[in-house]
Amino acid sequence: MLFSNPYGRPFRKGDGRFDRDRRQVKGGGNNRGGGGGKNRSGWYKVTIPHGRKYDKKWLLAALQNICAVPYTPVQYHVDHGRAHFYVDDSSAASALHKCSHKITDTDGYKVLHVNDSAPPSFLLSDLKPEHLEHLKQCMAKRFDGSQQALDLNNIRTDPDLVSHNIEIVLNWKTNMEAVIKIIEENIPELACLNLSNNRIHKLDELAELVTKVPNLKTLNLSNNELKSDRELDKVKGLKLVELWLNRNPLCNHFKDQASYISAVRQRFPRLLKLDGQDLPPPIGFDVETPTSIPPCKGNQLMLHLTCCRYYSIYDSGDRQPLLDAYHDGASLSLTTPYSTQNPSRSSLGEYHKDSRNLKRIKDSTMRFRLLKHTRLNVVAFLNELPKTQHDVASFTVDVNTYTNTLLLFTVSGVFKEVAVDGKSRDSTMAFSRVFITVPAGNSGLCIVNDQLFIRMATTEEIRRAFVAPAPTPSSSPVPTLTASQQEMLTAFSQKSGMNLEWSQKCLQDNEWDFNRAAQIFTQLKTEGQIPDVAFIK
Repeated sequence: MLFSNPYGRPFRKGDGRFDRDRRQVKGGGNNRGGGGGKNRSGWYKVTIPHGRKYDKKWLLAALQNICAVPYTPVQYHVDHGRAHFYVDDSSAASALHKCSHKITDTDGYKVLHVNDSAPPSFLLSDLKPEHLEHLKQCMAKRFDGSQQALDLNNIRTDPDLVSHNIEIVLNWKTNMEAVIKIIEENIPELACLNLSNNRIHKLDELAELVTKVPNLKTLNLSNNELKSDRELDKVKGLKLVELWLNRNPLCNHFKDQASYISAVRQRFPRLLKLDGQDLPPPIGFDVETPTSIPPCKGNQLMLHLTCCRYYSIYDSGDRQPLLDAYHDGASLSLTTPYSTQNPSRSSLGEYHKDSRNLKRIKDSTMRFRLLKHTRLNVVAFLNELPKTQHDVASFTVDVNTYTNTLLLFTVSGVFKEVAVDGKSRDSTMAFSRVFITVPAGNSGLCIVNDQLFIRMATTEEIRRAFVAPAPTPSSSPVPTLTASQQEMLTAFSQKSGMNLEWSQKCLQDNEWDFNRAAQIFTQLKTEGQIPDVAFIK
């Protein structure tokens, strides 16, 4: 050991505060350095009785060698023969505290004391004006105006600051406040800020960025000392699209990558890149845009036509045009019932391998993989599924949730797979599909989430499937209509060109308001959403 008894007898029993410190440590007091008590300041004071007898560099090097945990001593000074310095790293403080039991005098008293401490007094004072000016010049040198980016990586070792004997440590309150003030006064349009390698362990001061630097989109906090993801709550008001947190202790607290991404995205829902890795685009739309879904009442025709058009494309053999139906950040999941039967022998075998049944799949990585992200991946996956023929006559459509900015509806029915030769297979399957949609374009809908459940059809569903003819146009008005309704129906059919059945459906959906029905018809026809069958008379 480097030290055995280098200090002689630093004090005797009953000597002031050091004897009290010794009793507190032995008794498990809550000021124990790096111990069980909660240190709110994050600072620790290290005291070495009779430390003035030893060279500063030699003493610090010896302690560092014994401690074996890298740390930076702050404000080393000698007072009444005792040497003091501060550390702001709990791991180093804990290591030093453990070492203190090994370094004792001939009477068994410790010659190294580690205690919780308030921040050193000099940290609470503002930087000198001349130091502020040097800091400002240093930041100007590190600023890229073309990218609105400021690189403060490891600013503590910047040669310009070191040459003027200026120490800027961004985990010190006054230093970080000075940096933020310079940003606010000189580059408030800052879009990218790099604070990596600055030993930052708290984000209290960075909370001011939310209001003072509102355009900040990229923040690099890598290679710091953030220990909990709760620190991110202090800056969650930032509208970040890119964030770096790698090589912080907090990254080791998550069981897997998916939970890490989820925790970060809870704070920054617009995030597109984390630690340099692309994330699935966030699902949503700009609520500030004055776009809303048309009133659901009276627009069942639009929903019915949307389903008909979707499945006409789905069954066409080329599902690529469905790209227009999905949001850029859409997601899709497919599930099938659990079965003890060998999936390869089941008619659902083609679907079972992609089933995202969370009761059976416990692995979070697999769960994440089976959830298809982005419209490109969604439609690519749909293209890989077997070709189908849906029985539109079996469809049931139900609206589950409706607001001005969201429409959730379910489509259920039966279908058959279509072989390569164009013949239907024997198996009839049933499906239930939940679509979550948001406004798109002129009263259109855009799918943001698609949940598809497929099972084998029941005996009754098989009996009724593909035997009922599709609705055919009626040649005359339904007798139950009043005389005025029959007259309106005839007029609407003549003006729209649709047959009586489709004309009646449009009028009924719009509560026999001729002008409103005509407006809806014109809009849907312009968008190409009315099928040809509506015009067969």
